[in-house]
Amino acid sequence: MKIILKYPFVAFLFITFAVFGALQCTQSHQPLQDDLSEVKKDLFITNTDFLNRTNELMKMVSGDPEQAVLQSKFEELRISYKKMEWAVEYFLPQTARFINGPALPEIEMQEHTEIEPEGLQVLEEMLYPYDPANKAEVIRMLKNLTNKSNTIKTNFQAITISRDQVFDALRQEVFRISSLGIAGFDTPVSGTSLKEIPYALGAVQKALQKIATEKSQENALAKINTAIKASRAYLKKNTNKNTFDYIQFIPEHLNTITSLMIDFQKQEEIPAVEVTSALNKNVRTFYSKNAFNPNAFVPGKQFEMSPEKVKLGKQLFNDNILSDNNSRSCATCHVAEKAFTDGREKSMSLTDSPLQRNTPSLSYSAFQHGQFWDMRKDDLEGQSSAVITNKEEMHGDLSKIIAKINTNPEYRMAFRNIYKGKNAEIWQLQNVLASYIRSLASFSSDFDDYMRGNKKAMTESQKNGFNLFMGKAQCAICHFLPLFNGTVPPNYTKTEQEVLGIAENSSNRTADKDPGRGKFHETVAFLQHSFKTPTLRNIAKTAPYMHNGGYKTLMEVMEFYNIGGGKGLGLKADNQTLSDAPLNLSEKEMNEIIDFLNALNDH
Repeated sequence: MKIILKYPFVAFLFITFAVFGALQCTQSHQPLQDDLSEVKKDLFITNTDFLNRTNELMKMVSGDPEQAVLQSKFEELRISYKKMEWAVEYFLPQTARFINGPALPEIEMQEHTEIEPEGLQVLEEMLYPYDPANKAEVIRMLKNLTNKSNTIKTNFQAITISRDQVFDALRQEVFRISSLGIAGFDTPVSGTSLKEIPYALGAVQKALQKIATEKSQENALAKINTAIKASRAYLKKNTNKNTFDYIQFIPEHLNTITSLMIDFQKQEEIPAVEVTSALNKNVRTFYSKNAFNPNAFVPGKQFEMSPEKVKLGKQLFNDNILSDNNSRSCATCHVAEKAFTDGREKSMSLTDSPLQRNTPSLSYSAFQHGQFWDMRKDDLEGQSSAVITNKEEMHGDLSKIIAKINTNPEYRMAFRNIYKGKNAEIWQLQNVLASYIRSLASFSSDFDDYMRGNKKAMTESQKNGFNLFMGKAQCAICHFLPLFNGTVPPNYTKTEQEVLGIAENSSNRTADKDPGRGKFHETVAFLQHSFKTPTLRNIAKTAPYMHNGGYKTLMEVMEFYNIGGGKGLGLKADNQTLSDAPLNLSEKEMNEIIDFLNALNDH
């Protein structure tokens, strides 16, 4: 199958959801009355509707249909999925991936192989516009959907779901809407996401009613019903993604619903599902203080953060003891005032010569699966040791460094107090450095303040910029709210990379030759020249930009995106994941987006 790369982002799974789904379905929870509960009955009815609409569309394609009719029926098919998305995504995540996942190959990293994309987003690319020459391929994709519908039916007949799981799944769905849904993550070509959200919210409302008792009927549930009704009414009147008022809708509607759901949970006395997650279980909105849990990204329980680890890690981060000749520290290249970058085009070696890439920011790097631009290390522990031992960066020897630390009474005592061992060990050094880096996420920007209720925190220009960011400019399809990076909400178990078709710098049209992640997967064509999607928080402090530092200002970056990336420049970038369609942003609009990005600076 030939993939038409209109999709403006790339989402390769290097962690599957299958284990999580199995865990969710086998743990001991509060069971519903039986496997034929009202919640399940509704799911079976909705799935049957999804199957019938799939077969109807298949029959229509077999004939000689008009494009407009096909698209209308396809939109109805998508809506039928949205009505059960909350359950399929939560209990059958791998099935969900192949029903409504990105229209891009899934990569099996260990085997260095690609898995063909399928599902609704692949169909969207084939139907907008529709070419009758692709009829057989459209039918094949629809047949795959019928198989997935049968999988949904079989699995929900077999598994036992529980009240706390249902609530957790519904809560995750509203957060999914508040990030992926509102940005149009899964409708990049048709742009119909705002039309679909009312149905997803309606399904949440209906399922909450099924698990509610008299405890919340007159209080939290009633308020949720009112909030969802108001949200759906607003959405049905405002369906144009380019003119939608995101900056008003998100805090006034979606944040209200997620907050009320915590009241519902408390009134109904529903316990939290005991699974470690990036989004803390008791937070009211994406923008609550301490909404995110960095410990969800550590390699094991013994690596979890503590104030003592952070304090010691900060001290060592700023100590030249970590380099071979005691000439530089981590802070040499990661300057706090520059959001832990160095302000240079390229990182500098120990001998003061430029290295291959720009120094990435450490701010919010805790919330990523994959460190460095090429994601070659899974976590911050691995990242810190790779830098320390790199011959050109710090040229340190971890065994010698630990020996020096153990001869330092202050450091030795600090490690002993934290880890209870006689001497410091290498993994402990890695852990305290990583713990400090995990603390570099304060969520203290004007944007956060605005989302928490301070309507004076952002200017009108910044508000306009946010609406453009979400809509016309399509930035939020890759930089997901509220972390503004490529770690996909609401589960946060995978981080994306993209191929943008970067030039060597903003002033020429020569393709950058850095293979990026492709260096480690040479047989996977789709990963060549791919790089991690970084956070945009504090972006105004981290110039120059891109992995090669070739773009000096945010305006140069905006101009690059505005023309359609590398392909828009005329570069050969066959596997570019960024849409090559021009955004048609005016200079005023680009300046407003940049103004918004300044609202992401922490204080």
